[in-house]
Amino acid sequence: MSGLILKLSPKERVLINGAVIENGDRRSRLSIVTPNANILRLKDAIHPEEATTPVRRACYYTQLVLSGDAEPEEACQQLLRRIEELSQVMIDPDSRGYLAAATAAVVEGRFYQCLRSLRALMPREERLLAARFS
Repeated sequence: MSGLILKLSPKERVLINGAVIENGDRRSRLSIVTPNANILRLKDAIHPEEATTPVRRACYYTQLVLSGDAEPEEACQQLLRRIEELSQVMIDPDSRGYLAAATAAVVEGRFYQCLRSLRALMPREERLLAARFS
């Protein structure tokens, strides 16, 4: 049986299909076997005021789908447009790989995987912006 494995720290919170779940006093491991479950680690959540760059805005919008605050059908078009815009700037092979994975995940309705791919681009975006403004 395969699926997503969540390793949670003590008292860590996670949002699963709209329900906030808090871990107990010990580290734990959860196996999510339901396909397409909407999952968001709250420690990784981007707050609206932090969505100030193109990658962060795409991540935030993906989070809205995972939290149930945006409709997946609407989100697909928005996310694909944002990913296309990112692909015009992030042209290195690694970034292209993450963008391709994010695109495939959106098309397949796997928003958690999309978020993971987009979050991997955040350090690259920070370096690009730092280089541009230095």
